[in-house]
Amino acid sequence: MDIGLKQQVKLSQQLVMTPQLQQAIKLLQLSRIELIDTINQEMEANPVLEEATGEPESEEGSSQPEGKTGDTEWKEAEASVPALSSSEQEKTPWEDKALEEVDWKEFWDDEAKTQMPSYSFEEKEGTNYENLITRTTNLTEHLMWQLQLSRMDDEERGIGCLIIGNLDKNGYLKISVEEIAREIHCDPERIEQVLKKVQHFDPVGVAARDLRECLLIQAEILGINDPLVKEIIQNHLPHLERHNYQAIVKATGRSMEDVSHAIDVITGLEPRPGRSFSTDEVQYIVPDIYVYKMDNEYVVSLNDEGVPRLRINSYYRDAIKKGNAPEDAKDFIQGKLKTAVWLIRSIHQRQRTIYKVTKSIVKFQREFLDKGITHLKPLILRDVAEDVGMHESTISRVTTNKYVHTPQGIFELKFFFSVGLKRHNGQEDVATQSVKEKIRQLIQAEDPVKPYSDKQIVDILAKDNIRIARRTVAKYRDQMGILPSSRRKRPKLK
Repeated sequence: MDIGLKQQVKLSQQLVMTPQLQQAIKLLQLSRIELIDTINQEMEANPVLEEATGEPESEEGSSQPEGKTGDTEWKEAEASVPALSSSEQEKTPWEDKALEEVDWKEFWDDEAKTQMPSYSFEEKEGTNYENLITRTTNLTEHLMWQLQLSRMDDEERGIGCLIIGNLDKNGYLKISVEEIAREIHCDPERIEQVLKKVQHFDPVGVAARDLRECLLIQAEILGINDPLVKEIIQNHLPHLERHNYQAIVKATGRSMEDVSHAIDVITGLEPRPGRSFSTDEVQYIVPDIYVYKMDNEYVVSLNDEGVPRLRINSYYRDAIKKGNAPEDAKDFIQGKLKTAVWLIRSIHQRQRTIYKVTKSIVKFQREFLDKGITHLKPLILRDVAEDVGMHESTISRVTTNKYVHTPQGIFELKFFFSVGLKRHNGQEDVATQSVKEKIRQLIQAEDPVKPYSDKQIVDILAKDNIRIARRTVAKYRDQMGILPSSRRKRPKLK
């Protein structure tokens, strides 16, 4: 067997992504907050970049053109970007051969290349930081404050601290009195006395060891003297949980009306006393896009508040124009200039792409904007991609972590994309989100004594030519956090 070296010519195609293209794609899928962070990092790393503050400059390199503001300027910017053909999608509109060999003196004569358009319609008020709360009181701090104000000796306060330190986020004590007694070598009866005092702190029912004790404490402190309420809490919570009201009527010998009134009182109590002091931070959403209705037309406006407007530093610009910089300094500046111009262009392209995609979504979902979620239409990425002349992957990146403010509320851009369910008699397909909303409205309007079963919901939807299976209704109901009919049923008063 002979082993030798051979040469072979092979022709193949390979997609190579330049660092600039990778940066452009990365910028496209960033959220607004992430974009601001990225711009700030680039300004720190690149001395050629700076933020345009105050009034826009009239000289070259300004990030704000004179005589162009708001919607007029944006329409001009949008018109300057042609839609991509399928053959152009692979090489992407950001690939510009001019960046390979740049005559920077000639470049500065074309001011428009470095302009950063403005997208807002009007001046926005700044954030009033005096109205912001940076920190809220948690359950432990609230209880410790009450403990310090209570009439207890040092030993009792020490026991109280140990009790409060062993509460979970719902306010329940997760350690037994015996375990506390063994840990601090104290009489269990002494600990029980302190525990009862802590249980009378605000919120009422805190430091209970189980749901039964929690509800009984609340009934006592709130002055609920109905014996039936206490009996149901003490002995019939499993029946109450399963909505088996007939079993409670039979066990207590009371009428359904009395049981119903007692249940109303019990359901008004708080099963998780620590809920109002939850330390889970609220995530506030700042929309990336605003959609307004003006003269029966919807207008799209990008939210550029807080996004730095970039321009080229005049010192480095003059150094290149005059040509009096040393050769090594000139090479350094040209490299930084190339990076800066690419970043500005990539941000422009990102904003234009988001604008075009949102305009397309608004066109497809006009009925939703006018009438609400029940009129949401089925929409897939391909529909928008074909409408704006871009690739589906680009649409997917644009709609990631982007939120839009509409007359119907704030939604993630991905919310508007959903598959459709077939309808009969030639009617338009209906989006799954619309079906979920119809199910929610049906359950909300049902008779609590005779709630709709999943099969009955299927039959009602069928009258509207929406054909879905019972298991699909159950799946949608679970996704919305709605209980089955057996758990939603309320007793009938006699």
